[in-house]
Amino acid sequence: MTIRRTTAGAAMILAVGLAGCSTMHLTGRERIVKADGPRCADQTVQIYFESFSAEVTREGQAVIKAAAAQSRPCKVASIDVLGLSDNIGGDADSNLELSKRRAQSVTAALAAAGLPAGEFKVSAAGETGAVTASGKARPLRRRVDVVLHLAPA
Repeated sequence: MTIRRTTAGAAMILAVGLAGCSTMHLTGRERIVKADGPRCADQTVQIYFESFSAEVTREGQAVIKAAAAQSRPCKVASIDVLGLSDNIGGDADSNLELSKRRAQSVTAALAAAGLPAGEFKVSAAGETGAVTASGKARPLRRRVDVVLHLAPA
């Protein structure tokens, strides 16, 4: 007898809950409104790397694929790729070389994702700017900054 009451009570609570659910019958202003077309504004993404590595990580690949997908309906005017490194683990020359390799890795991944290779402007800063005025190392400098300059197609 207790089981029947519990089951009947649960069914009644579920029915009342569903009847009051506003997502069941969306009308007018409650409906989701989609934009008329693609949003073709400049887009900036950052691809992070492991220490001493120029290999694009799985997370970096996902960021690149998402950026490429969002830019497909647009005209790609240009793509700025800037490789960076921190000032840990090497001299300025080796860190500059590492930031160049990172920028090249990201450029190759962007091209593989379908972005026009002829529009890339690749540069590297190495460890320039990796230290604050007080001499402390800046965090998260193991990255490549990518700016996609997009325009309506």
